[in-house]
Amino acid sequence: MSDSRPDAGSTEEREAAGADPSDRILRYSAFSRSRHWWIAIAFVLTALSGLALFHPALFGLSGLFGGGPWTRVLHPYFGLLMVVPFLFLAAAAAEHNRMQRSDWAWLRQYRDVLSNREDRLPEVGIYNAGQKLVFHVSLVCAVGLLLTGLPIWRAYFSAYFPIGLIRLASVVHAVCALALICAMMVHIYAAIWVKGSIRAMTRGWVTPGWAWKHHRAWFREVTKGSQQR
Repeated sequence: MSDSRPDAGSTEEREAAGADPSDRILRYSAFSRSRHWWIAIAFVLTALSGLALFHPALFGLSGLFGGGPWTRVLHPYFGLLMVVPFLFLAAAAAEHNRMQRSDWAWLRQYRDVLSNREDRLPEVGIYNAGQKLVFHVSLVCAVGLLLTGLPIWRAYFSAYFPIGLIRLASVVHAVCALALICAMMVHIYAAIWVKGSIRAMTRGWVTPGWAWKHHRAWFREVTKGSQQR
């Protein structure tokens, strides 16, 4: 069976002019996209309200939520709206985010990654090693934020925990939040850097050229049936 190797450049040109609907590959379903944007919006609300409570220099952000008291009230609920759906997403996507031997080889070739020499890299499945690392960091941080957020949620739970544990939870909560914000900054930058990634999460589809260039193993998998016919 011969490989079908679409030309990425010409495909992207056709895409810019409006690609034929038949010349598309579905990457994210409508449900996946809506869940992603729900979590993204909840993350922004959680991060902004959390930063407002983190340091007096950032307290001005509380004006976005109606002032200090309302920020303190809303922040834990924003956090739940972010973490709980993300944990369901993580459970569904765990299989695709397992680190494999080829992923470690991909990471060792970071110079080729940064130089966009993707032809030299191991073939990538639906997610590359960088995306998988962001996934795992986000999962650890989300669990950490949930477990440490409950003891410091004064309205409901702080009375059940000793003060020493509450103080420790506050520090760990802040560290997890900082790590998650950094991970999301990397995630957003990478989505902007790799042209076509944002469209995949807004419209759901990518062109064959994009899939071949950035996620070749995944491209082979999703087009296997059509190549055999």
